[in-house]
Amino acid sequence: MTSYRPPDFNERAELSRQARQKALDKLRAKAAPSEAELAERKAARLEREAEEAKQRTERAAAAKAAKEEAARAAKAKALADEAAATSAKSDAVKSEAERKAERDARYAARKNRK
Repeated sequence: MTSYRPPDFNERAELSRQARQKALDKLRAKAAPSEAELAERKAARLEREAEEAKQRTERAAAAKAAKEEAARAAKAKALADEAAATSAKSDAVKSEAERKAERDARYAARKNRK
């Protein structure tokens, strides 16, 4: 019984050439698509591309609307914050007469303690 002998370079190259040729023969044996089938594929591709374009425009419009809504909300929030700050500031700033009255009350209370 003979022992195993690994294939040399020439044998591997020949096996590779045969495999390539077999694949080419199989590809050539395959029937070419008919004109009707090609037209059907093209129509399906065009329909798919039109649908994708429509979806892209819808997504872009939705993104634009969301961006505008976010800007509107940010502007409204800024106006509300500004109004709150203004009202808080006006509450914090007392008139001169109110401050004088509080000061006089403190002085009177201190005088009464003595």
